[in-house]
Amino acid sequence: NALEPKFKKLTDASLKAKTAEFKSRLERQETLDDILPEAFAAAREASRRSLGLRHFDVQLMAGVVFHQNRIAEQKTGEGKTLSATTALYLNSLTGKGAHLVTVNDYLARRDAGWMGPIFHALVVMVGVIVHDQALVYDPEYQDKSATDDRLAHMRPVTRRQAYEADVTYGTNNEFGFDY
Repeated sequence: NALEPKFKKLTDASLKAKTAEFKSRLERQETLDDILPEAFAAAREASRRSLGLRHFDVQLMAGVVFHQNRIAEQKTGEGKTLSATTALYLNSLTGKGAHLVTVNDYLARRDAGWMGPIFHALVVMVGVIVHDQALVYDPEYQDKSATDDRLAHMRPVTRRQAYEADVTYGTNNEFGFDY
């Protein structure tokens, strides 16, 4: 929260540049925990700008818990989808890929599409693996058949390309079978 005014003042280009800065700091032996506050502030600001959604404090805390590989209980409507973006962004900075495992193909596709603008604002590629498709978020792509405008920017790709994204959404069945 203390970083929020500083991040609000950043231009869009400066906000995007934070991703390269964070990666550089990790290469210089800083840890994910060292950069967590700033990375979360960047993700929060990207969300505010791209979706008009500002993470509540409890959603930031859930992100910390997710980053620690622990469980945060959130009821329906409390913002699990948004909460996960902070931990996913932070962990994507390692270059090893961050995966979000959800319970069904619908949620994997929906969450990747809905949260795609946040990651795009931070220069992070988002993929999704579902039973019959692999997709990446691409704001230049327009699927005219999409019934939800928030999913119209999901471009078909190979499964390998979706796995090579910085963040990949999918189900345990698909990840497990592909492994």
